[in-house]
Amino acid sequence: MRLSLGKVTLPLYVILAFIYLLIPIVYTFVFSFNDSLKTNLIWRGFTFDKWANVCQREGVCEAFGNSVLIGVISTLVATTLGTMIAIALVRYRFRFRSGINLLLFLPMATPEVVLGAGLASQFFSLGVQKGIGTIIVAHIMFCLSFVVVTVKARVASLDPALEEAGRDLYANPRQVFWKITFPLLMPGIASAALLSFALSFDDFIITNFNAGSDMTFPRYVYTAAARGVPAEANVVGCAVFSFAILIVLAIQINGEMKRRRLSKRA
Repeated sequence: MRLSLGKVTLPLYVILAFIYLLIPIVYTFVFSFNDSLKTNLIWRGFTFDKWANVCQREGVCEAFGNSVLIGVISTLVATTLGTMIAIALVRYRFRFRSGINLLLFLPMATPEVVLGAGLASQFFSLGVQKGIGTIIVAHIMFCLSFVVVTVKARVASLDPALEEAGRDLYANPRQVFWKITFPLLMPGIASAALLSFALSFDDFIITNFNAGSDMTFPRYVYTAAARGVPAEANVVGCAVFSFAILIVLAIQINGEMKRRRLSKRA
């Protein structure tokens, strides 16, 4: 049987793409076990000490804690506001609705350098001291657009007949929202929240403009990169990556179990 060129090149391309994407991740995992001293550029031997004493390196755990705190607060505020804005834009008609839709895309389209510099100038003009608070405000601002776009797609896909059925059964507007609309919106809201947290936790450019002396994990890694990212920072990165993979696997397994239960009932 003759093999077409596409059948050979496409799998090869996929394999090479995966290898290319996984090289930095594998490097991070490997060098998290490096028995490094001041630098982490040269392999010196295998050890579990960096995993067991990750907070011994000054600043690593503090920077990680700041990033988690900023990410959680930014995500909660941005997800709450973004969900309300998304519902309003899809369900209601009001003046300047089209303009608001356009303006919501600006933070997504604006380069982060411009956005970060503009926010920094604004905080300076207002005399606001830079720190954790200014980082949170900046992160809420650029995460909000992503939340609105994600939740809007979910709101637009809802079947109005489901809410009408609730009203036909004498449910008041609050009951319809919490018993019908909100559960149906939860997948979109959860996706928006995860995306918002990932963007906030990972951000460096906007954070660097508006952080002052406070250190976040991306800033710590950037500062330490000149001497080689410390093995402890690699440990934190590996732990976050592994945790994200576990969440995805748990969601997939839970979804598959639900599908099997529904198929058995049918």
